[in-house]
Amino acid sequence: MNEWERCITAAQGYVELGLHEEARAELARLPEELHERPDVLEVSVLCLMHDHAWAEALEVARRLCVVEPDQPGGYIHTAFCLHELGRTAEALQVLASGPPALRTKPVYYYNLGCYLARLGQEDQALRLLKQSFEMDGGLRRDARHDPDLSSLRQKLEML
Repeated sequence: MNEWERCITAAQGYVELGLHEEARAELARLPEELHERPDVLEVSVLCLMHDHAWAEALEVARRLCVVEPDQPGGYIHTAFCLHELGRTAEALQVLASGPPALRTKPVYYYNLGCYLARLGQEDQALRLLKQSFEMDGGLRRDARHDPDLSSLRQKLEML
């Protein structure tokens, strides 16, 4: 492992630990030509999302979609940033246009459910949320505190 790979691996580890400043410091050491690598873009977007810098995170997430068009991460992040910017209908379009690999991710169904709930499409939202819970039971716990799902709180208990 060379020095740059070590920096990237360290930055990824720091993000997993919630140490975003340390992750940024590792990324700052990288030469400019490495900043468009998918793994670097992923860490960058996660740091920006942690800071609620939604517009900047959206830019980076969109670049990730271009660099890795067959991978789900960029699409999930792009949609989430759009939703946080109040552009939920666009977020749904991004997920609909994403690669087939998206449909293997529980967070895809969870986020779709959240976005549809915010748009008032509760029945469809509940179906998607149920699917996400079946794929990853931990998401059920998250749903109990998710502000996007406040209108569905009682119905979620029955899923």
